[in-house]
Amino acid sequence: MVENTIASQIKRLRKSRGWTQPQLADRLSVSKQTISNWETGIKVPRMGSLQKLADLFDVKIGEITNASIEQSDRTKNHRPSNVIYPVGSDFERRTIPIIGEIACGDPITAEENIEGYTEEIFEKPVPSGTLFGLRCKGNSMEPTIHDGSIVTIREQPDVEDDEIAAVLIDDDNEATLKRVKHQGDSVILIPDNMEFPPIILNKDNPGRILGKVVHVSWDVK
Repeated sequence: MVENTIASQIKRLRKSRGWTQPQLADRLSVSKQTISNWETGIKVPRMGSLQKLADLFDVKIGEITNASIEQSDRTKNHRPSNVIYPVGSDFERRTIPIIGEIACGDPITAEENIEGYTEEIFEKPVPSGTLFGLRCKGNSMEPTIHDGSIVTIREQPDVEDDEIAAVLIDDDNEATLKRVKHQGDSVILIPDNMEFPPIILNKDNPGRILGKVVHVSWDVK
């Protein structure tokens, strides 16, 4: 059972530090019973707790969820897209393509655009539709999205005001992540970091929305 795999990884990491269950509970500000439930597989940590565990043990979340070598080899050799692996009752792990440079006229997830794959853990239900990943570059979306984060995008041609979207600006081949606001015939792309200026898309500076941000993960290693 995957729950037992997560449970055994938490127990292994705790013991590698020489901590008791109460000591780990104190460090995470949870009850001893919560740690016991995690280590026996009665309950699976939610995403926020998984991130705290990863931060505390200085590992990647994938080490706690224990993605198998067989799955990693399958990802590397057969390049799957949007493959779902169950992770207990509350989570699913999905393999999605990471998009690098975007070739003009090609579908977003065309082979030419894919620079690799990543396994991301989602709380159920997993967002519907075609998902792809982008690696955040720079700090224009700080503190919401950090430089180097893997951002999961659901492909869709438009988003609501104040939602964060992946946007391809004309004459560029890499998507930018910005918060969107519609204003008449223009679309304003607003960074969360106020040190950066907004970008205005209109007939003189065209662009297109590739999709909506539905998940962000950090490499805590």
